[in-house]
Amino acid sequence: MKPAFLHFCLLTSAFCLEMAAANAQGYPTRPVRFLVPNPPGGGTDLVARISAQKVSERWGAHLVVDNRPGAGGIIAVEVAAKSAPDGYTLLMAHFPLAITVNLVKVSFDPVRDFAPVTQLATTQNVLAINPSVPAKSVKEFIALAKAKPGELRYASGGNGTSMHVSAELFALMAGVSLAHIPYKGAAPALVDLISGQVQASFVSVPAAVPHIKTGRIRALAVTGPRRSPLVSDLPTLSEAGLSGYGSEQWYGVLVPRQTPRALVERLNRDFAWALAQSDTRTRLQDSGYEIASDTTADGFGRFLKSEISKWAEVVKKAGIKPQ
Repeated sequence: MKPAFLHFCLLTSAFCLEMAAANAQGYPTRPVRFLVPNPPGGGTDLVARISAQKVSERWGAHLVVDNRPGAGGIIAVEVAAKSAPDGYTLLMAHFPLAITVNLVKVSFDPVRDFAPVTQLATTQNVLAINPSVPAKSVKEFIALAKAKPGELRYASGGNGTSMHVSAELFALMAGVSLAHIPYKGAAPALVDLISGQVQASFVSVPAAVPHIKTGRIRALAVTGPRRSPLVSDLPTLSEAGLSGYGSEQWYGVLVPRQTPRALVERLNRDFAWALAQSDTRTRLQDSGYEIASDTTADGFGRFLKSEISKWAEVVKKAGIKPQ
């Protein structure tokens, strides 16, 4: 390579970096779209709206939640993947993304086609059983399941949901066989758990707490790596005997891969600021969500890769198929 050409390339690169930094400093100059792969009213939408409201306050410009449900969340991801990498389209990524890419053929790769911005929050599931089930602990429930292989029925919100894969990971690690009864959503699954149509389910902490308090369901353990503040008396499944068990619903932000690094860093700082505000933390925690322990862009990137790899193995071993 000739020295003059090399010098030109270096000058061009430096100019591009300076322009990206300048654009990031003045960003945003118009409303930013925040694609959410779920309808309004659910947990993913709630986390998106709480964080978007605070980021909008910091910007003095709108971060607009754009709900794009459908096809198991694929529609929103496809729209985001095809969007211009200019910082004006963000994607609310969540737990099902790591499952979907291992279940069906999609036109995108979450790692190849997106740049991680930050992880926002997590929430856990609860291993809950109907009170008529003669088990008061995880060990007793496992013993019962081993004594009645394939007879205990568990409800989920559908194939590939966190309720489903959490239960299948439990079954694999505990060495038990449970009968999967998929429903069209978490709400009807919980209704049938309460009524006794099914014996068990892995219910989200926010949804489970009111029914735990009234005794309509019996909670045995939480699925995350640490105890939940909302049910701090419950052990984790790892503490209860399934060492290494871990399953959390998580939420984070992605942008198209070619988004300038300076913009990604700006977005990371702004979301980190939003999560650090006391009112944001209170609203999330009161709703059953915990602020992510690592909100760095690189940390979320590593986490996303590990989640896709982890659940690929569970999907394969458990023989999980699309609904």
